[in-house]
Amino acid sequence: MALLDVRDLSIELGRVQPLDAVRFTVDRGQTLGLVGESGSGKSLTAMTLMGLLPTLRGRVRSGAILFDGRDLARLPDTEYRGLRGRRIALVMQNPMTSLDPMQTVGAQIDEAARLHLGLDADGARRRSVETMERLRIPSASAMHGRYPHQLSGGMRQRIVIAMALAGDPDLIIADEPTTALDVTVQAQIVQLLSELVATRDLALLLITHDMGVVAQACDRVAVLYAGRIAESGPVADIFSAPRHPYTRALIDCIPREGQPRGTLVGIAGQVPGLVSYPPGCRFAPRCPRAGADCAAVRPPLTALGTAQVACLHPLDAPQRGETRDG
Repeated sequence: MALLDVRDLSIELGRVQPLDAVRFTVDRGQTLGLVGESGSGKSLTAMTLMGLLPTLRGRVRSGAILFDGRDLARLPDTEYRGLRGRRIALVMQNPMTSLDPMQTVGAQIDEAARLHLGLDADGARRRSVETMERLRIPSASAMHGRYPHQLSGGMRQRIVIAMALAGDPDLIIADEPTTALDVTVQAQIVQLLSELVATRDLALLLITHDMGVVAQACDRVAVLYAGRIAESGPVADIFSAPRHPYTRALIDCIPREGQPRGTLVGIAGQVPGLVSYPPGCRFAPRCPRAGADCAAVRPPLTALGTAQVACLHPLDAPQRGETRDG
């Protein structure tokens, strides 16, 4: 049984349904990449998994969120508080909005350790410094007493990860953790998260718009488009033989080494707004393979080889010995 098993999760915000039958799993020692453009519902999925949907005046309409066998979608908030931060931790994309500028970074990690593990002040400080050292934060004891504005963007992101680890969670949800960082620091953070999964037997849900990050860090990928899963499966198989046109388009957007200037590929059009979802396939207005049936029929999520694909006209799988360009 997977540690986290999201089963056909649909949520409502007022009269709109921004997540519709979303389905994926992630287990210990595994990283699942949840990928899609802005507006696809990735961050809303994170908020829902953290039990923060009521703060947006939303509710779970149907489906289940099974975490270690318990359905979080039906869990009272008083019980959710015992899981939030302790067993399920969230790493936000902008550390400056996650950190209190009036407190030292060490005090903020200490607070998480005291709250979730019941440590006293000395024990919390020791754990904080040890966690910072594990994250390769230099001069951890001295860094413990610094304020967020005294740190670089990459170091602030490591502090936010340290806060997430302070409660010794089983699942970390990292919501666009590399977005505001330069390419070199991005690679360092992704490598760090991968090492944590391997050494601490964590489950990691890595939310990103960057298929390059998915290729580098993830075991499996779930492609989200306009609140629905378009395709999911093992990273190696999805990248070598994507079956959904949207997945193919996202992969084509990855810059290649030696690629000539001015040849970057984009996806025409944009993700539809919440009140303008088309009735059939939500990608149909942007899809070069769409037929008349795509505009009217919702494609079911169907097994194709090792992948699950929601497409009425999926791409052909390469024949034995063939490879796809790019």
